[in-house]
Amino acid sequence: MQNYINLLKEKGLLKIIEEEVDIDLEIPHISYIEVKKEDSKALLFTNPVSKRLNKKFDIPVLTNLFGSFEATELFLGKEASKIADEIEELLHLKPPSSFLDKLSLFSKLFHLKNVFPKRLKKKGICQEHIKKDVNLYDLPILTTWPKDGGPFITMGQVYTKSLDGKINNLGMYRLQVYDKERLGMHWQIHKDSAHFFHDYKNANKPMPVSVAIGGDPLYTWAATAPLPHGVFELLLYGFIKGENPRLVKSITNDIWIPEDVDFVIEGEVDPNEMEIEGPFGDHTGYYTLKEPYPVMRVKCITHKNDPVYLATVVGKPPLEDKYMGWATERIFLPLLKTTAPDLIDYVMPENGVFHNLIIAKMKKRYPGHAKQFMHAFWGVGQMSFVKHAIFVDEDAPNLEDYEALSDYILNRVSVDNLLISEGVCDALDHSSPTPCYGGKLGVDCTKGEIEDPKKEILEDRELFLIVSKLDEDIKDLRQYKVNTKTPIAVISLFKTKRVKEIYEKIKPIKKHTKLVVFVDSEKNDINNPYMLIWRVVNNIDAKRDIFLDDDFIGIDATNKGEIDNFQREWPEDTDCDLNVIASLKERGLLDIDDKFLKKFYI
Repeated sequence: MQNYINLLKEKGLLKIIEEEVDIDLEIPHISYIEVKKEDSKALLFTNPVSKRLNKKFDIPVLTNLFGSFEATELFLGKEASKIADEIEELLHLKPPSSFLDKLSLFSKLFHLKNVFPKRLKKKGICQEHIKKDVNLYDLPILTTWPKDGGPFITMGQVYTKSLDGKINNLGMYRLQVYDKERLGMHWQIHKDSAHFFHDYKNANKPMPVSVAIGGDPLYTWAATAPLPHGVFELLLYGFIKGENPRLVKSITNDIWIPEDVDFVIEGEVDPNEMEIEGPFGDHTGYYTLKEPYPVMRVKCITHKNDPVYLATVVGKPPLEDKYMGWATERIFLPLLKTTAPDLIDYVMPENGVFHNLIIAKMKKRYPGHAKQFMHAFWGVGQMSFVKHAIFVDEDAPNLEDYEALSDYILNRVSVDNLLISEGVCDALDHSSPTPCYGGKLGVDCTKGEIEDPKKEILEDRELFLIVSKLDEDIKDLRQYKVNTKTPIAVISLFKTKRVKEIYEKIKPIKKHTKLVVFVDSEKNDINNPYMLIWRVVNNIDAKRDIFLDDDFIGIDATNKGEIDNFQREWPEDTDCDLNVIASLKERGLLDIDDKFLKKFYI
């Protein structure tokens, strides 16, 4: 880790903060705001403190490690596209037809010897200090949000193995600190570790777990990689680095971890012990709710000399996961193509919260091909959690040119091109009527441009005067993309009735617009399209919240509650503590204005 810190410093990608800064809210708020800047840097806090614990730490805290495209490629050691090319080449190996081909094939296969982890017989540098009288409060573990249930480890590499010992797994799950020796294990029902846990539970055996923090940044990224079930994520580390991951055995259990991480927290999960975990402000930008999760009892904490505590801050986009997700998106394209061979490219915009929105470019070969793709995507590993999928043809603009791409899409949207389905969704999704299961939307934009609808476009004020007379809940209106064949009207409401009723009442405006998006007037800026997209894809369940009538489409992106007969608890936004923001500004630790705060709903 120290080598990478030095590299970031050398490249001008590190900011060192030597002032005393609190691990509760202050470090997270500084980190949260820094990564939203165009020239964001990793942050090294050399003097973390805790007023809550009345404690100063001699362990630096590092945040925003993956806080830029440049930093992410530094850690990969090469461009993400080159790694994708290497994977694609491996997937399409052909029998050699000449002596030179044989030499080339041998070279490729010889390189693969570096993929497999190497188990060392000695202790690792991560075990230079061994503490069996454990106290988690000795680590500068951050409390990110005002309403979090407590401190959470957010960059933990969680190492587990199957009950029969045949499968090893590395994942990243948030870990709530309950007390000095217990952690909440937030592994979701779809994850490999959760599957292992159920096997241990059925056998009534404690499950060994080791949580590593720090070391080579690629360990941390690999923990997030969407590999097929049963494939150990450190194989990807070996493939990218071209060198074997070097592992050592944990001190108190039979889990093997990288020798050079900064910390290792060892213990076991009792299959019969559950405890309420949360709330926690997660990467959706909302607090996830309190739910029972397994508990890890910590037996040992080891660390290297001069360790660094690594953490990430999640909440409303853009955040560090923007860059981590970009690397995943680029590197895993070849693997996704094995399921969908006519896929050309795809993007998962960070303000779509990744699993909430995907836009894919494909080579359409026959009618219904895009719908076939939708079902293929919804049936593949972590892609099955995607809520909204838009497919465009090969003549579409560059997928990262969102302005041109959105014009292309809106010129091809019609009621006939929409597919509303249902299936599994992420455990963090709050809008579905049932946890982990809800509506999905597919949009087929491969059919060519639709006929010109001949809409009579009005000025925003004129259209607002019409709709406000049709329903008293309507408070404001802003139009977008009126130059396309699907002009959009965003309407803010102070909701006193179901949005479907409002949609029915304003149908007379269908001659002026085609797509109407409803949002709450509170906490939404209808002049901020970036954050509006974030709100919409988070807040809708396609089966419940999309209304279709000929060529007039309504989307209900308001918060749901009693008016909507929504039975689950609706979570709150992750909002910074403004008193903390004011204090940090006063001490010269934040240099931002109110315009910046408003732009990202901070």
